[in-house]
Amino acid sequence: MLTLTENASTIVKTLTGQSVETEDAGLRISSSNPQNTAFAAAVAPIPEPADQVVEVSGARLFLEPGAAVALDDKVLDAQVDENGAVSFAIGALS
Repeated sequence: MLTLTENASTIVKTLTGQSVETEDAGLRISSSNPQNTAFAAAVAPIPEPADQVVEVSGARLFLEPGAAVALDDKVLDAQVDENGAVSFAIGALS
């Protein structure tokens, strides 16, 4: 199952808290091609019916089925740059 660093957890909670007015909101990660390592991320009010829900320290992720398979053994990290832009990085579990 995808795990989150402390930074990623904090940033996901901040993003979902600012963007959506429901406590069930989460960051939805999807992939249009399971062979591709590019993923899309967007705040969503609720998960899609087939999404895998991952909750870590209050941060909620909704993983589209293809993304859930691709990210099963990965770690999600995040950072905010000096301009306030958020970037996510995916790494292998160590």
